[in-house]
Amino acid sequence: MVAMVKRFLIFFVFALCVCASGKAIASEKFVTIGTADELGVYYPTGGAICRLVKRGLKDHGIRCFVESTDGSIFNLKGIRQKELDLGIAQTDWVYHAYNGTEDFKKDGPFSDLRSLFSLHMEALTVIARKDSGIESFRDLRGKRINIGAAGSGVRATMERLIQLEGWSKKSFKEIKEIKASKQGAALCSGELDAVVYIAGHPNGAINELANSCEIKILPVTGKEIDLLLMNSPFYFKTTIPAGMYRGNSGLIETIGTKAILVAPVALDENIVYEIVKAVFDNLDNFKTLHPVFAALDPINMATKGLIVPLHPGAMRYFKEKNLISQ
Repeated sequence: MVAMVKRFLIFFVFALCVCASGKAIASEKFVTIGTADELGVYYPTGGAICRLVKRGLKDHGIRCFVESTDGSIFNLKGIRQKELDLGIAQTDWVYHAYNGTEDFKKDGPFSDLRSLFSLHMEALTVIARKDSGIESFRDLRGKRINIGAAGSGVRATMERLIQLEGWSKKSFKEIKEIKASKQGAALCSGELDAVVYIAGHPNGAINELANSCEIKILPVTGKEIDLLLMNSPFYFKTTIPAGMYRGNSGLIETIGTKAILVAPVALDENIVYEIVKAVFDNLDNFKTLHPVFAALDPINMATKGLIVPLHPGAMRYFKEKNLISQ
């Protein structure tokens, strides 16, 4: 509801300004992209998409806005409730929303959810203070950890991993529910022993954390993790490169998801077509807007890790450019 009120006020103020200037607005269309915390990767990703859409405003009349939210689960529910037009979300929670599982059981399957394109890989990044005595994911037991804010993808993923390990909340000395933007300070101050991000790399918040105190990024491996990968098509093996962050010189094996831009099938096909076109026609520029985009490949973005069907507007563009078969 808060997001809807904020969105209405933005549009209302804009409409007043336009009407005052005597310009017609009948042909203009407004879309809002749900992202995540402003210090993460989703927020600048949404901003990058909107900036490219803005370039073609005179031709298509689409005004694109970015909404800072609590992340994947919030975005998917916001799209279903028509508080958001599009959203960026992790592949695991896109899958669960589409199938009505996990946190989406109560609402049932969101069968009208569609993919526009996939983005960067996001690694489960578990970070401990170097003096905490934690060497692996399994060493988190008995420690003070942050599992993320309610409604975030990090929180839901950590709850699933805790269940797989056979743990409960009582298995830890303390569990916090701090937002990603505040957990680094809590780790460095000694309030926490470990924190968790699901993030594309390189990541500014993690780099800042590594430069603020001595940290260790933990591998996330083992038989429970292998079982998770075997039974979950939305998780992938990935790595965090050696030497990317101060004090972490070795390659770190972990698991991850992909970020996907999604929308309901009811979102106008021409709007979706123009958004996809804005990004893909300017992909070289898009890739310079954030370091995590450097490895993006147009064919992979159109075909890999999408989890749910393509939106007709995206499909039309990809067929025109021969990125998918006719």
